[in-house]
Amino acid sequence: MSVLNTTIKPFKAQAFKQGKFIEVTEADIQGKWAIFFFYPADFTFVCPTELGDLADHYGELQRLGVEVFSVSTDTHFSHKGWHDASETIGKIEYAMIGDPTGTITRNFEVMREGEGLADRGTFIVDPDGVIQAMEITAEGIGRNAADLLRKVKAAQYVRAHPGEVCPAKWEEGEKTLAPSLHLVGKI
Repeated sequence: MSVLNTTIKPFKAQAFKQGKFIEVTEADIQGKWAIFFFYPADFTFVCPTELGDLADHYGELQRLGVEVFSVSTDTHFSHKGWHDASETIGKIEYAMIGDPTGTITRNFEVMREGEGLADRGTFIVDPDGVIQAMEITAEGIGRNAADLLRKVKAAQYVRAHPGEVCPAKWEEGEKTLAPSLHLVGKI
């Protein structure tokens, strides 16, 4: 079953953010856009490239009113250790949630049961807590934060403009479509 178009489930977790341990719950995203960015494990290979790429786009996401939460089944202590040890991870300013029980990972249906690791899952959540977009990739396939940013902008545009949709490769400022009987078969 897909979690797309469902409301995120309640959770409470510890996270590492900007030199501090903080508690994060679903209440922290109410009324805001959010990205939940799941990855398998700290101190690995593809994960730091993805998290670093996301860190490079964090300022623009913040300007769009989007909060970012990276999530793995490591602890918040491990996140701090990795943050302190890696130049790439050290530039992260968004919350790094520890999910050692796997509750959040299972809530988003990206747990690799039997391994205790999360799949590479990305979820865009709207201000009502509804999952508007998701992407799940295999272990060796890294994600692209620039495309994630494009998807956030499209999700925000569609929410702000009922009756319009964003076509393939849509970029901010480009034309959208207004689905109607007259468009059927014309594209």
